Amino acid sequence: MHPDQLEPALAALAAEHRLRQRHALHSPQGPHVTIDGRDYLAFASNDYLGLANHPALKTAMQQAIEQWGVGAGASELVAGHFAIQQQAEAALADWVGCDAALVFGSGYAANLGVITSLVGRGDAVFADKLNHASLNDACVLSRADFQRFRHSDLAHLEALLQKTPARTRLIAVDAVYSMDGDEAPLRELLALAERYDAWLYLDDAHGFGLLGEGRGALVEYALHHPRVVYMATLGKAAGVAGAFVAGSHALVQWLVNTARTYIFTTAHPPAQAAAILASLQVMQQEGWRREQVQQHILTLRQFMHDKSLRLLSSRSPIQAIIIGSNEAAVGMAAALREQGVWIPAIRPPTVPAGTARLRVSLSAGHTAGDLAALLAALQQVAR
Repeated sequence: MHPDQLEPALAALAAEHRLRQRHALHSPQGPHVTIDGRDYLAFASNDYLGLANHPALKTAMQQAIEQWGVGAGASELVAGHFAIQQQAEAALADWVGCDAALVFGSGYAANLGVITSLVGRGDAVFADKLNHASLNDACVLSRADFQRFRHSDLAHLEALLQKTPARTRLIAVDAVYSMDGDEAPLRELLALAERYDAWLYLDDAHGFGLLGEGRGALVEYALHHPRVVYMATLGKAAGVAGAFVAGSHALVQWLVNTARTYIFTTAHPPAQAAAILASLQVMQQEGWRREQVQQHILTLRQFMHDKSLRLLSSRSPIQAIIIGSNEAAVGMAAALREQGVWIPAIRPPTVPAGTARLRVSLSAGHTAGDLAALLAALQQVAR
C-alpha cells in the first residue's frame, strides 16, 4: 500500500459499508455497557459465562498484583517462569484432561506459534474454509503446502490427504466456528488424521467453558489422542485473557523450545494466572451459568422459528442472523442501537460476500428480561 493510496482505500471501504470504527467503552464488559456515552443492552461480547467482571476473578487478580507485581519483565525463558503461572498451566491441563499445558499471550499467538513449530517446508497443512484468520495466517507462515477444504466436507479433505506426498501433515479446524456457531465433525476428523498419519489441530476458542461441562470439545467428544493438539482461548468464556495449548509433556516441551510466539515475547502478567485459576474454580462450581446460556439459546431460537429473518443452525451462544448486503446489515444494527440494543454487523472479509449478518452473542450474564428486550427489538426492526 503506497502512502498516497491510504485515503482513497479508506473511502472505498466506506462506500462498500465495510469501514470499521472503534467505539469507546466506558464500563466493564458485561450485558449492560456504556459505549460512546450511551447505555446499551449488549449482545456482542464473547464473555459467554459472564466472568469478565466476576468478583472472584477481580479479587484474585488484585491480590496477585500485590504478591507478584504487574509486569513479567522479559520472556519466561530469560527472566524466569512465575510459580503462579506454572500452577495455572497445571490446572488447565488437569481441567481438559491432558498431561501438560502452555499459556500464550493470545489465541492468535498460540495458533501461529504451534502450527509453525510443527510443520514447515515440505510438509502439508489442511484447513477448513471457515477457519479463523489466525489459523490461516499460521498455515501461510508455516511455509508448508497450504490447502483449504470445503467447510466440514470430509470427502473433500480426504481427497486432498490422499494426494499429498508430504511426510508430516496437519489438519487445522475450529471446534465451534466463530461467525456461524456450528461445530466441526471432530470425531470424523480424528479418524481421518489417524488414517492419513496427520496431526489434528483443534482451536476450541468458542467451545472451552461451554462444551464438555466446561472442559471443552476435547472432553465433549473424547478426543484425547497423541495426534490431537488442543488450543483454547482464555478471553472468552473464561473471562480473562490469553490462551493455552494442551497435550503431552513432549509436545509442550517442544513448544517451549520452538514456538517463536512463546520464546520471543515478554511473558504475560503473572496476576493473569491468578485470574485463570479463579475462573476455573467458578466454572467448576457454577454450572448454572452453562445451563442459563442454553436456556437463552433455546428462547432465541424458538422466537426466530417463525420469523422472516434467517438464523443459522447453532447450539452455541453464537447465533448468526443472515441479512445479506453490507448496507442492510449496517442499517439493521443501527436501528437496534436506536432501541438501546448493541449487536455488531459482521461484514466481509470476516464473512463471505453476500452473507453480512448480525452476530448475536448470548451470555450467562443476560437475564430473562434481557432476552425479552432483545426479542422485542428484533421484532421491531424485522418489520
